[in-house]
Amino acid sequence: MKRKFHILVVDDEPHVLLTYELILQQQGYEVSAALSAEQARRVLRERTIDLLLCDLSLERRENGIDVIEFARRRDPEMPAVLLTGYATQDANDLAEGSGIPVLFKPIDINQLLQTIADMLRDAYEQRKATG
Repeated sequence: MKRKFHILVVDDEPHVLLTYELILQQQGYEVSAALSAEQARRVLRERTIDLLLCDLSLERRENGIDVIEFARRRDPEMPAVLLTGYATQDANDLAEGSGIPVLFKPIDINQLLQTIADMLRDAYEQRKATG
């Protein structure tokens, strides 16, 4: 039986989170959802995640880059995509410097799905080659 890729989606807007969750499940992915950085960290500690899809703007204290950095301390090769309706140049530069693609809201679903598929394929091939 083929294992489903597991994606963690993090967004502090419940309706947006549910939308991503439903779209990704329809595409055959296993999906965990988190409304906060704290919930995301809990999932990352408890589950094996293949890709992290994270909104930049979360709580006042933490943002999506903080969540991605936490995930990458656990798994340095963790594929991640940052979603944002707006990003400062500093945030954009930091994301790009860390190899994190940034997709701007409103998200083009086809672009999102293609980005996810490409990143999962690349991560799978890289781990297979080193593994």
